[in-house]
Amino acid sequence: MTLALAGVSFLLTVIWGPPFLRILRHYKAGKAIRVDGPQHHLVKMGTPTMGGILIVLPVVLITILLNVSPILGFTLLGKSILLPVGVMIGFAILGAIDDWQGLVGSKRKTGLSVRAKFLAQFGLATVAAIGLKYFLKVPDLFLPGIKGSIGLGYFYLPIAIFIIIGSSNAVNFTDGLDGLAGLISATAFACYGAIAILQHQVFIARFCFVLVGAIFGFLWFNVHPAELFMGDTGSLSLGATLGVVALMTGQWALLPIIAIIPVSATLSVIIQTGYFKYTKRRFGEGRRVFKMAPIQHHFELMGWSETQVVQRFWLISLLSAMIGVGLAIV
Repeated sequence: MTLALAGVSFLLTVIWGPPFLRILRHYKAGKAIRVDGPQHHLVKMGTPTMGGILIVLPVVLITILLNVSPILGFTLLGKSILLPVGVMIGFAILGAIDDWQGLVGSKRKTGLSVRAKFLAQFGLATVAAIGLKYFLKVPDLFLPGIKGSIGLGYFYLPIAIFIIIGSSNAVNFTDGLDGLAGLISATAFACYGAIAILQHQVFIARFCFVLVGAIFGFLWFNVHPAELFMGDTGSLSLGATLGVVALMTGQWALLPIIAIIPVSATLSVIIQTGYFKYTKRRFGEGRRVFKMAPIQHHFELMGWSETQVVQRFWLISLLSAMIGVGLAIV
């Protein structure tokens, strides 16, 4: 059933992809490319963005239908899945607003301010953390080699908020190369789907693989050369949902391993920004650790082709995901 749902999600996404692309092109919803990025990326200027809608809508549709199914005598998805779906919708709306304000034809071309985006993320993450702790009553924390759940008490809420916001921004930093964020996200969700199966949390597993199917359908249009970008609509919502799923399984301590590429991209931005500010204050001239951050652009400027970066990063992600599943069994 889990694999069948993934197949249905994939087909729905692929089928409605072409008409969705025509709508985006009609409204000229093209991506504005940073001029300070790799110069060969300028050819992507105007490529339709907000492709995250292509992922979110099939997942929401399938979730609604499967939560109506008990009326017909079937139990395919539990109501607990409504929380990660709600988080996905909330962050998708936030990302869509940011994407819309950053389109080629817009006056701003910069999207939302960092402050406005963070406040919105904090509000959504706080609601999600409260729902996880007091309504779904998910396990606080599982660690490899330790039996049973480790209680965190009131510390759980700030940790959960940090994980949701951090995961959302980490996947956002990973975006920027054709197919990269999609492949990394699909691998991570498949990994947590497998962990949920090991925990006998069938509903979470089915939800994860519905998402995997939708992401694969999106990748149909996003592989190099991309016809469509996911934008913040996709990256923010996928990242936040990944954080919520990790919290629902209690195996969120493995998230830095399973999502090693998004974590590395985030760390590269933090290191680059921090070192630049420090050297500018100390020496009067800002210096850089990487040729460019996030780290995927560093390797591009080292001479790797875009497809080489994506494929090699995905191989690392796949290996890390397998290690994560192995540790979850211990």
